[in-house]
Amino acid sequence: MSRRFVGNVALILTAFIWGVSFVAQRAGTEYLGPFTFNAVRSFLGGISLLPVIVFFKFIVGDHRTQEEKHIQHKDLFFGGLSCGAVLFCAMSIQQICMKFVPAGKAGFISALYLIFVPIISVFLGLKLNRNVIISIFIAVLGLYFLCYKPGSVFNIYDGILLISAFFYGVHILVVDHFSQKTNAAKLSCLQFFVVSFLSFLFVCIFEKISFGSIWACRVPIFYAGVVTCGVAYTLQIFGQKHTPPVIASLIFSLESVFAVLGGMLLLNETMTLRELLGCVALIFAVILSEV
Repeated sequence: MSRRFVGNVALILTAFIWGVSFVAQRAGTEYLGPFTFNAVRSFLGGISLLPVIVFFKFIVGDHRTQEEKHIQHKDLFFGGLSCGAVLFCAMSIQQICMKFVPAGKAGFISALYLIFVPIISVFLGLKLNRNVIISIFIAVLGLYFLCYKPGSVFNIYDGILLISAFFYGVHILVVDHFSQKTNAAKLSCLQFFVVSFLSFLFVCIFEKISFGSIWACRVPIFYAGVVTCGVAYTLQIFGQKHTPPVIASLIFSLESVFAVLGGMLLLNETMTLRELLGCVALIFAVILSEV
């Protein structure tokens, strides 16, 4: 079994968890402010990874030299700060807009990191082959059919949400850089403590902490914290060790497919022909990119 295949499976699992997490994020807006929600969920995500890190340290052991430890600790520190700062911007903007943008439109705009990742990559000197370029166009078309409802009116929060998509694209590229140098669980853990700390600073300025509201929102926060942050983002870092960032962004776009399928299975929603075409287009785009 190739490392590329294992990495792709990890990224597909990430997309699946992200797809379902939109429900938790929407529920969170009913109870908590965006910065409070992200501060608590990110802290839970970081805490949930500590036992994993300790477990593997005792099982695998540490055979690094002092020089190797110094270099890796330095990479981990700067990687955690960089990934955490970019992810804080992306998550905060997205959570703020979730209250004002319909879920389908939010899913479409948020997934437009699919465009930003290759654009930034080209500016950084990466050459894209023809299959990947075609796949990107097909995936964007699929996202449009799957998520965007005809007659939707553009508003200011749509534009702000597009900034969030840009930061998610930057995050994918930053993770690609540091995932090659650090441990996935440690990098994920540190980035979420950074997100939690930055979010808490904004809570102190713009929001008030209500422990009653946090407790009332415990189920969405637990899913968004432990499952989405602790599990999915760690799988993202692990998967991107073996998958180029542009291909990774295409796989991540499947989160919209999983969001629709999750609505069918959990909320008894139905899929229209337009949404079915969108799902088929996205799946075809991912397969084409791997040819």
